[in-house]
Amino acid sequence: METTQITERMKQMKLFGMQRYYQSSLDAKHHMNYTADELLTALIEAEWDERQTRKIDRLMRTARFRYKASIEEITFNEQRNMDKNYILRFAECDFIKQRQNIIITGSTGVGKSYLACALGHQACFKGYRVMYFNIAKILARLKMQKADGSYIKEMAKIERQDLVILDDFGLQPIDSQSRMIFLEMMEDRYDIRSTIVTSQLPVSAWHEVINEKTIADAILDRLVHSSHRIDLKGESMRKKRKNIKMETN
Repeated sequence: METTQITERMKQMKLFGMQRYYQSSLDAKHHMNYTADELLTALIEAEWDERQTRKIDRLMRTARFRYKASIEEITFNEQRNMDKNYILRFAECDFIKQRQNIIITGSTGVGKSYLACALGHQACFKGYRVMYFNIAKILARLKMQKADGSYIKEMAKIERQDLVILDDFGLQPIDSQSRMIFLEMMEDRYDIRSTIVTSQLPVSAWHEVINEKTIADAILDRLVHSSHRIDLKGESMRKKRKNIKMETN
């Protein structure tokens, strides 16, 4: 069989990583230095890497992160109450394996959402299914879906995610319908999947935001008691970056 036929059949079978490696080996004549076993191994590794890259790209697109964030770009210092070893342990994503939650609190602009997205990116790199939501927007959307009949399907989709990030909890009051949806979401994920919640408010103030003691107790019991806490400190990173930009202009 001619090499052009081989590469074409690789394309038809969607062996794109294998096809590219095989073609580049032909062009550079590297294949002449390989044994049959070595060439087969190299082709399989190329296809594996290609599929892993496509999988990660797909997970990233599905997650719809607020920020294109990475652990490597986080500023670790005592002023931010950001312990590098502590955060790097979360970046290993063992908390997902153990079905644990993370709560990130702190004032506006300190980097809560960025840190949550960075951990979400790490989870995608490790092959976990992740979705990011602004909590006010997802609750509003789910209320609408209760009316149009797509609510059960959307909740099932959220439940299947290995990690769900709920950003900016407590910025807006939660009405009775939203409280019940939030409770159902936490019930579906309790001790099965992991959740990251960010909030400007300390956990001690969440009862007041939920504004219904029985439901608040139920939500916090499912979310808080199996969670790690990260309380960020310091000045707004957005304000700091703006000041640096003004100084350099």
